Amino acid sequence: MGSPRVAGGGSGRSPERQMKVDFTDVSDIRKRVAVEVPSTTVDREIERLSQRYRRSVRIPGFRPGKAPARLVLQRMREQILQEAAQNLVPKAVDDLLRERDIRPVDTPDIHDVSVDEGRPLTFTATFETLPEVEAGEYDGLTLRRKPIEVTDANIDEALEQLRGRAAREEPVDGRGAAHGNLVTVDAERRVLRRPDGETGPPPAPERRSGARIEIGAADNPPGFDAHLVGLEAGATTRFTVTEPGGAEVEFDVRVTAIHERVLPDLDDDFARAVGSLESLADLRAQAAADLRAHAEREADRRLRDELLTQLAGRMPGDVPEGLVNRELDRRLERLARELLAQRIDPQQTNIDWNELREGQRPAAVDTVKSALVLDAIAGREQIEATKDEIDKEIERLAERANRGAQAMRAILEKDDGVASLALGMRREKTIQHLLSHATIVEA
Repeated sequence: MGSPRVAGGGSGRSPERQMKVDFTDVSDIRKRVAVEVPSTTVDREIERLSQRYRRSVRIPGFRPGKAPARLVLQRMREQILQEAAQNLVPKAVDDLLRERDIRPVDTPDIHDVSVDEGRPLTFTATFETLPEVEAGEYDGLTLRRKPIEVTDANIDEALEQLRGRAAREEPVDGRGAAHGNLVTVDAERRVLRRPDGETGPPPAPERRSGARIEIGAADNPPGFDAHLVGLEAGATTRFTVTEPGGAEVEFDVRVTAIHERVLPDLDDDFARAVGSLESLADLRAQAAADLRAHAEREADRRLRDELLTQLAGRMPGDVPEGLVNRELDRRLERLARELLAQRIDPQQTNIDWNELREGQRPAAVDTVKSALVLDAIAGREQIEATKDEIDKEIERLAERANRGAQAMRAILEKDDGVASLALGMRREKTIQHLLSHATIVEA
């Protein structure tokens, strides 16, 4: 809440009367209410605060606690009026929302606060509410599921990936670096021209020792590899490349070592080494089973996504911005955790977080819409997460985090996490209910 406007003058008292409210529907989900708290209520709070300050404030000519309350109010007027507003406004908002059974999506935004002795306290509150959701008919939804197909080519590719992970590195002597080799270098990188659209002096040079570069890797700058091919250990070179984004960059490179990746033979010995299997045929069968299981999971995920897309389409109107922002926060926090799990500092990446956030907005809106429809269906079908189901899920989370169940519950309860967990489980049960009643077409 912003600082209230402290009106000047006025000491007359109004008769006792009830709080006045004037509701305005800005839209289906956005509401504005002008509130007027009776002057008698305001004066009582001012008197209470004046008496409280009287016990501690020091005023020349009076012993502590003996100064008249009126004099204390004169001396501490602005502070007392502001504190009176800070005490009365939240209570007034809570009272009017409770009386009208309104549940805002977020804490109401309070503005235009005016408070003075002998006058009503006035302010305006704006907030968003959940929209009316009409789930419509949902039994027997038609969904498409991609057929599962695992080919010999898929299996061959999977085995080649296994070979790549099992490859050993051997030093290269007597020849220059070639495509696919791992080159160890000491390098200095200097920006000669900043990326397109950027101004200011170039950043300081970057120096790295012992950096390992795979010639031909997808993340190497365009033209970079060509300057390393053919170089032998001990060779140096200087070259300039233009990186994506338009930056012109000069490199000084000294090659310190070259290694090549040697792939193991694809035979029974390889099968025994990587999979504890008896033969290459067994390894192929295992690879086929793994590929099929992965394809099944992917088909299930897409089926689920199609269901949620259909549900989101049943809400053509707007959804509360507060819910969309929470979903955007959740998406970016998840990405940040994934980067940290890879030991990458999210703040040190080249990610434009604002641009990424806005790019995620359409998907976040659809997620909110589908969640609201799921909640409506769950209410109609009386679907809930039971206490036993919630307890088991907390135990599962505790086991994953290597904690006790009680400790995990305490962590969740700090931020209303148990309620959020129950809501997520309720939505998941609703999804499974809809999938079990859907018509699924292989296509």
